[in-house]
Amino acid sequence: MKLTLSVIKADIGSLAGHSRVIKEQLDLASSILKENQSKGKLIDYYVTNCGDDLELIITHNKGENSEEIHGLAWNIFTEVTEKVSKKYKLYGAGQDLLSSAFSGNIKGMGPGVAEAEFEERISEPIAIFLADKTEPGAWNLPLYRIFADPFTTAGLIIDEKLHSGFTFRIMDVMEDQIIDLNAPEESYDILALIGTPSRYVIQSIYRRVDGLLSAVASTTRLSLIAGRYVGKDDPVCFIRAQHGLPAMGEILEPFAFPHLVAGWMRGSHHGPLMPVAQRDAHPTRFDGPPRVVGLGFQLSNGKLIGPADLFDDPAFDRARSLANEITDYMRRHGPFMPGRLGPEEMEYTTLPSVLKKLQGRFRPSNRKS
Repeated sequence: MKLTLSVIKADIGSLAGHSRVIKEQLDLASSILKENQSKGKLIDYYVTNCGDDLELIITHNKGENSEEIHGLAWNIFTEVTEKVSKKYKLYGAGQDLLSSAFSGNIKGMGPGVAEAEFEERISEPIAIFLADKTEPGAWNLPLYRIFADPFTTAGLIIDEKLHSGFTFRIMDVMEDQIIDLNAPEESYDILALIGTPSRYVIQSIYRRVDGLLSAVASTTRLSLIAGRYVGKDDPVCFIRAQHGLPAMGEILEPFAFPHLVAGWMRGSHHGPLMPVAQRDAHPTRFDGPPRVVGLGFQLSNGKLIGPADLFDDPAFDRARSLANEITDYMRRHGPFMPGRLGPEEMEYTTLPSVLKKLQGRFRPSNRKS
């Protein structure tokens, strides 16, 4: 069965700062999707959140970039904003809605999208990852380790379908260009790019033996669309698992290391990506630290069976403890780099307005070279 999986998110207003959505927001989004499902416009759906982002997980047979599905998501975000977020004066109501009207495709309008059409396999386990307080490049390290690092994924060595490697489609978000590179032989080239996650972002991954789509990630950079800081991107990603692809345990393994990502408070700091259960997906300390939720589904004729709360496991307790230690360390830097982001990233925060105020006070140093 050929179907399309669309994971679409937006920050449309949060309770008590940038911490969490409220039940009324989730309920209204669910009711709209339920009505559309009853009319046959979609196969199945699941509504959830990570921090202050409303997340829509939708299966359908409309294909990628469907005006009907993207328009439905846009209408949900705008309706929830108007009827709930503004009603309760939630903070940042409609923050990710950067356009006043839908123009046929939600991409480039603010919300983040990870979407692909594929043939459902005999058994189709899917891991969907939702992050808050960070940028799309946050997926670079775990995706590389899942699909190119045999110390993480044993299947790269012992499974003949994985042994030929994977093709990484990488986007240069500054120039809006993509490049396909193959692992393992071009691994160093891949790392040369994705080691700069603020610019080079893994968009999708394909199994080389047959071109099977294996993973898709959102690549929206809100600051590049708006030309200013309007909130962090809070990316989404989904990965197909098992049966000639990395096992679910191999997919989860990289998240046991809470690597540093950009975002956190005001989108201006580095912090550890903490894997948490759904119930703990409400960042608070310094608006963080950045969080990631993992939801496991089984697709059955397009139906979303689940989810399994993948990080609701004591095996990730040490990762959370380490993330808290890293949080203590990074916060002691205060406004200094590397706790704070570098100047090229700070250009898209509220810092430029402060620097503009000081421009007239700079003067030549009269220092001889």
